[in-house]
Amino acid sequence: MTYLVLSVIFLAAAALMAAGALIVARSSGRVARWWLPVALTGVVVLILTAVFDNLMISSGLMRYAAATLSGVYIGLAPLEDFAYPAAGAMLLPSLWFLFGKRDRDGR
Repeated sequence: MTYLVLSVIFLAAAALMAAGALIVARSSGRVARWWLPVALTGVVVLILTAVFDNLMISSGLMRYAAATLSGVYIGLAPLEDFAYPAAGAMLLPSLWFLFGKRDRDGR
C-alpha cells in the first residue's frame, strides 16, 4: 500500500466527519461561528507542516522510499505528508463540535 492510498483513506474519513459536523452546524444555525476557525487552523497547520517537514527532511531526520510516494513535492516534503495534518484539522474540530459539551443554551 502506498502513502497516497493511505492518505486518501484518512482524508475521506475526516471529510465525512467534517461534512456531518457542517450539516449539524447548519441545521442549528452555528455554521458561521464554526467553519472560520477550523479553516484558519487548517491553513496554519499546513504551513507549519510545510516548514518543519522540509527542515526535518533537509537535515536527514526522515527519508522516504520513492516507490511509495506519488512524486509530487512541496519543497522537499512529499504531498502525502500533508494528508495527516489536513485530516486532523478537519476531524478533531468536527468531533469536538459533534460530541463536546454544550452550554445551557445549546451552544
